[in-house]
Amino acid sequence: MLKNVAVLLLDEVHPFELGVLCEVFGLDRSDEGLPVHDFAVVSAEGPVLQTHAGFTISTPHGLERLEEADLVAVPAGSRFMDREYPEEVLDALRRAVERGARVLSVCSGAYVLGAAGLLDGRRCTTHWRHADALARRFPKAVVEPDVLYVDEGPVITSAGTAAGIDAALHLVRQAHGPAVANAIARRMVVPPHRDGGQAQYIKRPLPRTRCDTVGETLAWMERHLDQEMTVEQLAAQTHMSPRTFARRFQQETGTTPYRWLLRQRVLLAQHLLETSDATMDTIAGRTGFGNAAALRHQFVRSLGTTPNAYRRTFRGPDALAEAA
Repeated sequence: MLKNVAVLLLDEVHPFELGVLCEVFGLDRSDEGLPVHDFAVVSAEGPVLQTHAGFTISTPHGLERLEEADLVAVPAGSRFMDREYPEEVLDALRRAVERGARVLSVCSGAYVLGAAGLLDGRRCTTHWRHADALARRFPKAVVEPDVLYVDEGPVITSAGTAAGIDAALHLVRQAHGPAVANAIARRMVVPPHRDGGQAQYIKRPLPRTRCDTVGETLAWMERHLDQEMTVEQLAAQTHMSPRTFARRFQQETGTTPYRWLLRQRVLLAQHLLETSDATMDTIAGRTGFGNAAALRHQFVRSLGTTPNAYRRTFRGPDALAEAA
């Protein structure tokens, strides 16, 4: 259930991360047939708060508003890495989890959850620049610095800025289904779904070239995911040796041709499972996996769940009977 959403603000909150949560959960889109959340911005430190951008925010809601929320979200803020937090704020977050609510942090908001003890023994993330400091301050937390977001039961943590959009849309998908999440994403002009395990950034810098060497090849690969393709074939399209092509591909995408192709095929399979009644064999053929067994194997390796379980999660149990 995700009907009541409260955003917890502390001094020097970052306006963009606050805006992400307002955009996803706080707008009335009922004219498009989309669900409306009971949304509130809650102040933890007085009715008027300073933002890190130099202007102030005021709200009539205090911590008592958190008691009725299904989701409590904590956006990023300046100095969150080393400041202390009011004990009543930490108690409110702990009570929320104890009564079954979920909590979501965006970027350095993870430090607030850590101070409440909610990251102890849990996988979590934050912006890659703050990950080491988060692990040092909260040694019981299992910090994963290279992912976009982590959904660990009632606690969801996301990396910097745009990853907060991904995590918020992930929660919308879980609560209301992919059609609702996709519609909100279209309104926001953002990708409808980025997997939480996707890397935050490409560790190897992009080469300084005048053109995107493998861009046309990537577009061709995406259009022909159902076909067999080898590095040798792809290299021939770009008039390179296989070794040079593989090196350029790694430089410009941050991954290998095989891994990029596998990820795109899994993403297409996810889309088909969410939006169609196609059988597993049909989906396997359209995504280049060949047969249902191979699809299942790669799906489990990539996402940790089976295609049937994924379809059931996002479309309900009736979808399995329709696709049988």
